[in-house]
Amino acid sequence: MIKKLLLAGCCLLSACTSLTYQEKTTLRELQMQGITVDTPVGGWSAPASPATAGLLNLLPGVGNFYLASGNAAQSEHYLYGALNLLTWPISILWGIPEGIIDANRINERELIYFYTFDERGRMALADNGFKFNDRGRLLKVKQ
Repeated sequence: MIKKLLLAGCCLLSACTSLTYQEKTTLRELQMQGITVDTPVGGWSAPASPATAGLLNLLPGVGNFYLASGNAAQSEHYLYGALNLLTWPISILWGIPEGIIDANRINERELIYFYTFDERGRMALADNGFKFNDRGRLLKVKQ
């Protein structure tokens, strides 16, 4: 029993997707201008559904497999899904919130990528009066 709890604790602590410092800074810049996952400008849409990822983790690791194979796939979620599968049914306790949190982080990372590196995203920012300056800060261009 103690071994299972230790394994579960390790899974819980290691499985959440995180953003780098630069990604957090860029996300903050976008949010300061009113651009979020919920209110994007241009043609961006969220690749992962937090509700779907959470609900699918009621089944053993399926929510993680969803995040590993979706539009913004992150392959480390195959490992998380396998660990959740091995520790099911107790993995439901951390799997549901983990799926929700990770789907949100994946969406944030994809939002940052879209506006920073994708030409369509940069054009959408320009069309809405925004631009990145030389230091990478997002600015509203006066029109």
